[in-house]
Amino acid sequence: QLQLVESGGGLVQAGGSLRLSCAASGRTFSSYTMAWFRQAPGKEREFLAATARNGGNTYYNNYYATSVKGRFTISRDNAKNTVYLQMNSLNSEDTAVYYCAAKSSGLAVSTAYDYWGQGTQVTVSS
Repeated sequence: QLQLVESGGGLVQAGGSLRLSCAASGRTFSSYTMAWFRQAPGKEREFLAATARNGGNTYYNNYYATSVKGRFTISRDNAKNTVYLQMNSLNSEDTAVYYCAAKSSGLAVSTAYDYWGQGTQVTVSS
């Protein structure tokens, strides 16, 4: 069982940056695939990025949606049970509620994740 708590959202001007954090409870955080999604008003929840363990190895692979590749960076600190989303060059289309999600294994770009945070609002002003 994991509990996820996002933070770091807020109001930012177009062209600016934000870093979101997602703190997880649980002793097996390092084995989980962690992902970020967002949902804008009237739209479906959208996959942004994920970090997944490479099989039995100790390193991770990162995956990105085309819409954010090159602007957003996902990273994790297993010692702190935290996953981050660094967001650069933000524009008004990035305005949404951002969610952290966890999956016990494998990778999914759908919403087929086992655990979700409560979300954090990001608003980009033009």
